[in-house]
Amino acid sequence: MKKILSMLRKADKKYNLIENNDKIAIGVSGGKDSLVLLKAMANYRLFDDKKFDIIAITIDISSGKNDYTEISKLCDTLGVNYYVEKTDIQQVVFDIRKEKNPCSLCAKMRRGALNSVAKKHGCNKIALGHHIDDMVDTFFLSMLYEGRLSTMHPKSYMSNSKIKLIRPLFLTNEKDIKSASKDLPILKSTCPANKNTQREYIKDLLKEIQKTIPFARDRIASSIVETERYNLLDK
Repeated sequence: MKKILSMLRKADKKYNLIENNDKIAIGVSGGKDSLVLLKAMANYRLFDDKKFDIIAITIDISSGKNDYTEISKLCDTLGVNYYVEKTDIQQVVFDIRKEKNPCSLCAKMRRGALNSVAKKHGCNKIALGHHIDDMVDTFFLSMLYEGRLSTMHPKSYMSNSKIKLIRPLFLTNEKDIKSASKDLPILKSTCPANKNTQREYIKDLLKEIQKTIPFARDRIASSIVETERYNLLDK
């Protein structure tokens, strides 16, 4: 967790993610990334010079079928208020609409529900557990499937909800998150599309590349994050 906190602090200072008097809703899916973010943010607020508050929100897409008892206990230990919002997103996406590529719609619906709950509890920011490997994967997804150079940002403003979205683990490697998540109550994914998505294909593709270029991910991430290295055509 020490390395996670160090990288969180680096991202905060580099991108000005957290400000005095922020009330930040942490989106907790139950996966390793969101749980590590939850624990890191709870610790970070204890020693950072800025004063901010956090809450944890889970958007339950399975209409209450998942058990979040252990996550609730973790939040109690960390001194973080925890809220679970039950939805029928999974039923809508897979059973009613029968989406062939469900991830986009599911993400959009989950984000909308998260925004609503965050606003209800007076939050001005939402923090998600995306890390630097997610950023690289998203870059390849956009380039190969959409024909554009685009990826997720460390922070953005959602004009519809008037809430800022931040990614405090933006500079953190997934391998360090895995290491820090060993003692956390990680939930097994119940998503019908789990491990069968375009994102998983990109992950596998990059693993193949790393067999011959072991440092490929690090170089790709640096080429995106260090903006002075860009050498693309002007608009």
